[in-house]
Amino acid sequence: KGLAENTLSSYGADLQDFLAFLHAGGLTLEDTSEDTLLLYLSGLKNKNLAGRSLARRLSALRGLFAFGLKEGLLDADPVEFLNNPKLAQTLPAVLTRQEMEAVLSRPDLHGKLGFRDRTMLELLYAAGLRVSELCALRPLDFDPQTDILRIFGKGAKERLVPIHATASRFLSDYLQHWRPLFSPVEDKAFLNRSGQGLSRQAVWKLIQKYVAEAGIRKEVSPHTFRHSFATHLLDGGADLRVVQLLLGHSDITATEIYTHVQEGR
Repeated sequence: KGLAENTLSSYGADLQDFLAFLHAGGLTLEDTSEDTLLLYLSGLKNKNLAGRSLARRLSALRGLFAFGLKEGLLDADPVEFLNNPKLAQTLPAVLTRQEMEAVLSRPDLHGKLGFRDRTMLELLYAAGLRVSELCALRPLDFDPQTDILRIFGKGAKERLVPIHATASRFLSDYLQHWRPLFSPVEDKAFLNRSGQGLSRQAVWKLIQKYVAEAGIRKEVSPHTFRHSFATHLLDGGADLRVVQLLLGHSDITATEIYTHVQEGR
């Protein structure tokens, strides 16, 4: 299906958990009925598993049993008539323009770490990148002649995203003058002190640091920059389809959530 590595890892863990549940009850996949699944899901609910986590478990099981049926390994699909749990519509948290400016101004531009951090923050906001996309970015994925980034998103889907002049200037300067100071050993744009690519956790920690320094009390993650990017674009009059393309959403319903967080329209 071309799913992302993180999704595959999550589904794998979900299926292992279900397999452990079957083994504990002396059951096999062939023995699994709708009642077995209801018992399993009920146990997860009792553990206070969130609705989205339950929905993902069910999605993994749907894939497993559909595959078993298609391959002739199973005679029936016990998931067929089970409904997905109702999910609460949660609106994404966004930063105001003033808050965004406050966070962007925190890194110290006189050192290589501060300049790297400012460039990363600029890109998260200017291109609406997922943190995994930022970490995977390579120097040659940026074309300074056209100010365009080549991004590999979920499931290795490729998209081209234009960035504005300020972000382009920071990225060009960083790649040309500051990145070599990290003594690169990995072909990633953003590196740690050892010259290796930054992890998602490292980016998250850096954002927490600058948000705290900016005096912002909201809960902010790398994804908050992506939410803010989309919301501010729509506030400025951008077309929903354009925002969908820039974010790399395959379904426009995923983009429509941002129309609910706008104040001006």
